[in-house]
Amino acid sequence: MSLLNDTDNMANSSSPHAALNMTSPQPHRAEILENPFRTFLLGIIISICGNIFISISLNIQKYAHVRQSQRGSKPYYRSVVWWCGVALMGVGELGNFAAYGFAPASLIAPLGCVSVIASVAISVIFLKETVRVSDIVGGSLAITGTYVLVTFAPHTTTHITAHLIHYYVVSWYFLLYLFSEVIVFCILLYVYKRRNVKHIVIVMLLVALLASQTVISVKAVSGMITESIRGQMQLIYPIFYVMLIIMITSCAFQIKFLNQAMKMFDASEVVPINFVFFTASAIVAGIVFYQEFEGLALLNIFMFLFGCLLSFLGVFLIARNRPKLKKQEPDFIAMDTIPRRSHTDKVQPEATTQTYGSLAAKLMCNSRTHEDS
Repeated sequence: MSLLNDTDNMANSSSPHAALNMTSPQPHRAEILENPFRTFLLGIIISICGNIFISISLNIQKYAHVRQSQRGSKPYYRSVVWWCGVALMGVGELGNFAAYGFAPASLIAPLGCVSVIASVAISVIFLKETVRVSDIVGGSLAITGTYVLVTFAPHTTTHITAHLIHYYVVSWYFLLYLFSEVIVFCILLYVYKRRNVKHIVIVMLLVALLASQTVISVKAVSGMITESIRGQMQLIYPIFYVMLIIMITSCAFQIKFLNQAMKMFDASEVVPINFVFFTASAIVAGIVFYQEFEGLALLNIFMFLFGCLLSFLGVFLIARNRPKLKKQEPDFIAMDTIPRRSHTDKVQPEATTQTYGSLAAKLMCNSRTHEDS
């Protein structure tokens, strides 16, 4: 009988979750089980603050691009304003990095909806855009969808160890998922670089594919650091540094493609599309790699998907037909547009005179009268 019990214990301990529970200190496990809401709430608050910083960062970077295109001055990467935006993005991503250590990826990722709502608020306050009915309806749907997502998302917390990450990395379903992502990424990169197809969907898909690996590596690194702080040292395993390299590399290229999208397209287009694609990729990554939906009730899965649809619909309404940033037009008519006038003629009076802005129009009328006669 004793031999049978020993055999059963060895069989149970062969699974990664069982091995994880055996190596985790009992006080920490009891604390998490007794106060799950406090842990999830902390992760949610940190993620919300991080997404607000990210939204401010994207708008600052867009402002730097607009100012550089209008003035034709030094490149954007030599602008202090642009680097301030990058720094704020780093702070926001650091907040999301910490949040993944407290809650599942499928719970933290949908909170990117906060960045969309914050982006609309920033455009209304600082860019003097008007609040539309679709903004109010879309914001309400996005907030409702986020609430449904948070309510029905998996609320189980797994102790992330090096052995568990290694077990997930060599699983056949993740290897198949990774192979598919690499193929799709190479095809999109070829279309974007070689075929010169500068479509926002292509650029944001590249960002989303990189974000999928970012979410996996960020949660792995954050979880192993958390376990190390709790007393189970995980920094001595090579898998930690492999995930750290993947995290840094994917983040760098993700910022590169995202910055290119911000330079080519308006922030009101990039932010919502990035939210939809990033949320979908993060949820899929959490399901495939961390198996976060394992054992989840069918009702929870249905309500979770319903919350995704509400959030995506809300983001679509917010981004639909948003006004573009208007470039500053000159207060005078160029001489090459006036018939029979040379570039050196001085026709525009001083701004202090009463005829400011009217002399060029009179010249246009006189030229048309001479042509008719």
